[in-house]
Amino acid sequence: MDRFREMEAFVAVVEEGSFVAAGEALRVSKAAVSRAVLDLERRLGARLLQRTTRRLSITEAGRAYYDRCKQIIAELEEADSAVGAVTGRAVGKLRVNAPVSFGIRHLSALWGEFMREYPQVDLEIELSDRLVDVVDEGFDAVIRISRLVDSTLVHRKLATTRIVAAASPGYLTAHGTPTHPRELSAHATIGYDYAAHGDTWRFAGHDGTHEITTHPRARANNGDTCRALALAGQGIALQPDFLIWEDLASGRLVPVLGDYEGREIGIYVVYPSRKHLSVKVRALVDFLADRFAEPPWRRSAGAER
Repeated sequence: MDRFREMEAFVAVVEEGSFVAAGEALRVSKAAVSRAVLDLERRLGARLLQRTTRRLSITEAGRAYYDRCKQIIAELEEADSAVGAVTGRAVGKLRVNAPVSFGIRHLSALWGEFMREYPQVDLEIELSDRLVDVVDEGFDAVIRISRLVDSTLVHRKLATTRIVAAASPGYLTAHGTPTHPRELSAHATIGYDYAAHGDTWRFAGHDGTHEITTHPRARANNGDTCRALALAGQGIALQPDFLIWEDLASGRLVPVLGDYEGREIGIYVVYPSRKHLSVKVRALVDFLADRFAEPPWRRSAGAER
């Protein structure tokens, strides 16, 4: 295995935390990854990783080598992008991060189309609801659904989504329908762990803005799980309409607090600030902007409130 493949395998083991996970990330066997790292250590004459039956850790020499390897791999990817800039073609690996529910529901069906359109781009997609560091974690682009606060990142708005409080008809029949935000204190709610304001729900109406501290009966770190709990009649959920618009249109979920609106937030593609944007990132940004010019949750007649 050549030197670059050895470095790539070593970096994958460090970042993924195991030989098995590194093999999955690189789409090779665990044995191939293990052999590459062993060959690398023999060639360097230094142990880079400490291995026990329970734990894998990086040595001091391994940490120094890892930092240099990351730099070399990044420079190689930049070299690929430079070729793309000269030829005008999108080439090289493109690392993208997106929230889990949005990524599955609204992006997964688009990636095949993108790859057919740009056959020299290799996609690496990570879904996570946590707030990733675009630069430090080496992403080329990240989809964020929030109010942007990081001025070091360049962004393009793809769409907007409205945060809606909703519950199942069964729950509302059993417990009543709140008409004012303060009435939420008497209801079971379903909390979302990554919500920007935690358990404080914010609504705007004719009598001003209301911030209500809720006490969730259940909580989850994933929007689809919150949705499922609401559909099961376990309380009122506060979720974006990109996630529940079909439930609202069909009546499986019913919006509450009709005279009050939840926040409207942007859906952005963000990327590191660079003097010259790579062709592959520009291709992705333009592709997504085109596909979300009229998002499905806005096309639904029942989605506009």
